[in-house]
Amino acid sequence: MRIFLAHWLILLAAWTLVIKFVFPLVFDAAYGHAAGTHVYWDFWWVIHLWLAYALYTRPGYLWWLAIVVSVVEIGIIGVKFYFFFQQPDWTLWQTNWFVNKVFVLSCFIVLLGYCWLQRDRFAFLATQSRDTTET
Repeated sequence: MRIFLAHWLILLAAWTLVIKFVFPLVFDAAYGHAAGTHVYWDFWWVIHLWLAYALYTRPGYLWWLAIVVSVVEIGIIGVKFYFFFQQPDWTLWQTNWFVNKVFVLSCFIVLLGYCWLQRDRFAFLATQSRDTTET
């Protein structure tokens, strides 16, 4: 499950880069808009890649990183959905954003549940990590 979640985070990061940077830049070029007019400046993809890397390498701080990022992401997306649904705007850009957020929210709900249910295993990894750095 840990490796599956790491792969999911990598796919989310790639998807985010495409729909928030590449697609808008191509759209702007195709329709004669100033470059970057439709780019959605978002750097959560960096944190997603860091978390994916941590899921692969299992550092001692993995559990805390996964819990904190999951709770923050779920909270932010929840607030954004609350405001979005006050006056939904189903343009191309907002629909892209919405679909991306549904998948990101799903990923972090699953990750939070997994980390919470496996907290004893993560505590063992943290202890093991400390033991190897002390020798």
